[in-house]
Formats: sequence, structure tokens, C-alpha cells
Amino acid sequence: MKISAKTEYACIAMLELSEQFASGEPVRIREIADEHGIPSRFLVQILLQLKGVGLVTSTRGASGGYRLLRSPEQITLSEVMEAIDGPLATASNLDTASPLSRALHSAWTEASEAQAALLSGITFADLVASAAKANEPMYYI
Repeated sequence: MKISAKTEYACIAMLELSEQFASGEPVRIREIADEHGIPSRFLVQILLQLKGVGLVTSTRGASGGYRLLRSPEQITLSEVMEAIDGPLATASNLDTASPLSRALHSAWTEASEAQAALLSGITFADLVASAAKANEPMYYI
């Protein structure tokens, strides 16, 4: 599975917004860009694209920034990926292909469907929880 830099940055931004969702306060672009090394101008374009599909909203002014329109529990990884790069790739249709080609096409279709199902089942709340768990200190005896 290939992930574009734009999609990766969009997911990182959505994770940051997910972490701050409970506060209700907007997150500044500069904070996200500086923390993750994302070019600010590129991040602006990404957030405008996410705003266009109804995932985030913006607030202007000195205390402005971006925040999620829905809770992180209601936003899936596939939804953000598709908002940035379009529908997830599927295998092309081979109507007149040989039995060998149809078998290969069937395997690719099955893999694409499994990938789509997996990504649709992962919410940004799940990812935030996973990141928090990874940061917990380990105690060894």
C-alpha cells in the first residue's frame, strides 16, 4: 500500500486535532507544522481540503485555528485517506481475460476489499489511544 506524503500529513494533522478535540479549542497550523516538520503552506492546503469535505472547521483571528467537526470516534482512517487521494485503489476489470488473469484479479480484489474494510474500522480515537498507550512508561521487574 502506497501512502502519499499529503495523506500522511493529513492523518498527522487529524491526529493532532483529535487529541485536542475534548478541549474544544482550535489548534493552530503553526503548532502542527512545527511539531511534525510539515511545511506550513502545504498543511494549509491539506486542511482546506479536509474542510471542503466537512471533516474540520476553522476559526479566524488571534486565537483561531482548526478543529474537528465530528468526534474522533466518528472519523475513520479511510475517510481521511479518500478525502485526500480519492477512492482507495481497486483492481481493474478484466472481463475478457484468461482464467489465470481472472484468478489474479480475484486475489487483488479480495486484498483491496480487506484493506478497505480494515481502514474503515480504524477511527482517529483508536489511533490516539494507541499513541497514548505507546507513550506509557514500561516498568521492568
